[in-house]
Amino acid sequence: MNGPLDRILVIQTAFIGDVILTLPLMQVLKKKYPAAGIDIVAVPRAAEIFANHPAVSRIIVYDKRGSEKGIGGFLRIRRQLLEKPYDLVLVPHRSLRSALLARSVRATLRIGFDRSAGRWLFDRVVRYDAAAHEIDRNLSLLAPLDATVPNGELPRLYPSEADRCVVDDAIIAMGLPPEPNLIAVAPGSIWNTKRWPADRYAALCRLVSKDYNAVVLIGGKDDTALCRDIRAAAGAGNIVNTAGMFSLLQSAEIIRRCRAIVTNDSAPLHLAVAVGTPVAAIFGATVPGFGFGPRGERDVVIETNGLKCRPCAIHGGEKCPIGTFECMKSITPERVVEAVKNIQ
Repeated sequence: MNGPLDRILVIQTAFIGDVILTLPLMQVLKKKYPAAGIDIVAVPRAAEIFANHPAVSRIIVYDKRGSEKGIGGFLRIRRQLLEKPYDLVLVPHRSLRSALLARSVRATLRIGFDRSAGRWLFDRVVRYDAAAHEIDRNLSLLAPLDATVPNGELPRLYPSEADRCVVDDAIIAMGLPPEPNLIAVAPGSIWNTKRWPADRYAALCRLVSKDYNAVVLIGGKDDTALCRDIRAAAGAGNIVNTAGMFSLLQSAEIIRRCRAIVTNDSAPLHLAVAVGTPVAAIFGATVPGFGFGPRGERDVVIETNGLKCRPCAIHGGEKCPIGTFECMKSITPERVVEAVKNIQ
């Protein structure tokens, strides 16, 4: 398929971090087919990632776990996608539902991974390289198109002027100067074993607070209590809890203004890469070898090597399977502070 394409569809209904790592695929598609309209199917929590993005023509929100759960929601999305045919459908997501959705729309060519639960529903399949970074895995879906894939393509996010104004107002409300010296700390994760312990985060915040105008705690609404407890335990006056205050793109904007971010293996890691902020990423139950580590030039991973029990799960879990949680507990706040100093 070397000729011009008019309409392209990408189906990615996974977690926020996975969605951010789909952006390089869409960016390269736009470079190769600049006249094409590129649509994306995403879940509500992740759909905002594509707002204002020059590679995206239309965002199709699929609330597969909420109001559109079940066959009724699937059929509604299918009807929406059947409005016009697509020249190309790419499916980074490996679920059967995503493959069924790709098969059910009118398309000339459908491409997915050979590890997809619905791989037989694609016209072409590409080998899923478990050893590659997720960005490179997604870009490998372009192989059947004989597309030239540039090296070093990173995701990019585009907060709006309104998003920037929200962050400006928040900085004023914090009593900070217009261009403050900030560091971001994102202690949350939906998986307990991917979280560095709260007492370590509190100690980290206390140690670094003297070097910055403010330590900005980043997170969603589910992280509000965790960030509140960390702030209280740290005891420093210049630690601010913004968990639940900002949208995804507003969070990306305040992370962009920070000198660095300390985060678990979670969505803020990928937000930071997408806005060019250096990342100190703490990995416990999971490993960067799964393909979801930071990709920026100054980024660093902090982990405990040499443990036979690690990694223990692809996503993490509710508790350490052997009860020691040594992968996280052996990482000291002082070690993380040193890493932060080295990446700025």
